[in-house]
Amino acid sequence: MFSRIRRPRRSVSLFGATGLVAASLGLWGSAPGVAQAAALPTPDHVVVVVFENHAYEQVIGSSSAPYLNNTLKAGGANLTNSFALTHPSQPNYMDLFSGATQGVTDDSCYTPQFSGAANLGSELIAAGKTWGSYNEGLPSEGSTTCTNSATKYARKHNPWFAFNNVPLNTAHTFSQFPTNYSTLPKVSYVVPNLCNDMHDCSITTGDNWLKNNLDAYAQWAKNNNSLLLVTFDEDDRSHNNHIATVLYGAHVTPGSSSTATYNHYNVLRTVEDLAGLTTHAGNAASASDITGIWN
Repeated sequence: MFSRIRRPRRSVSLFGATGLVAASLGLWGSAPGVAQAAALPTPDHVVVVVFENHAYEQVIGSSSAPYLNNTLKAGGANLTNSFALTHPSQPNYMDLFSGATQGVTDDSCYTPQFSGAANLGSELIAAGKTWGSYNEGLPSEGSTTCTNSATKYARKHNPWFAFNNVPLNTAHTFSQFPTNYSTLPKVSYVVPNLCNDMHDCSITTGDNWLKNNLDAYAQWAKNNNSLLLVTFDEDDRSHNNHIATVLYGAHVTPGSSSTATYNHYNVLRTVEDLAGLTTHAGNAASASDITGIWN
């Protein structure tokens, strides 16, 4: 039932010729081999929410996403040049969580916990900090099932299951997302199911889900030294992988934006540094932090 992990290959037709050169030279918001210092806040909690397969141009400014635009973007920070790294979904999630694809090039079901590579979860645990994921549609805590059509669940959007240094019991169902937000892990990821993440359903469906399920945390975060980061795994293959990334909460300047070019490695590096980590997974080690939006 599991496919063989293929050798890593170069991604093609990602950003056009200019983007490929920039990526190869490490110009996507980073300096090769040298991490750029940045003054970042030290939040108590960071929650990252990942949506699916829509371009920046389809989401930012769209009347189909009033909550994302009129609440989170208006009251937070918008990264106007945020990019995914490849296609399809699964390697992007690997990049976002571990700074590399780990040899995954497609959406096929891999053997769970095949990799021992460093990643955000393993780094937090090694540093004595807390990590957790909240996966909508996951049949039960720690389940390694690949898909569940009844709950619209797909493991391809939940990269932590690929790593043997991330305990399975840190992968929670979304119903386990706490109502007492002070009990959240230091860093957590929230992944909606295949409908609510905009993959199979509309932008409006995902926007409503975000408002109904995360707005209470977002408003709490502003007054409780915490952050919400919303991003997308990839675009719809028609906008050079330009995606929306919005930050909201304590220490984020309301209505701010950054025109710097960032990608999944910059997001990973920033989350690592927000958590006070001194280690950085994969290509996050040479990526720069997200700057220009903090107060």
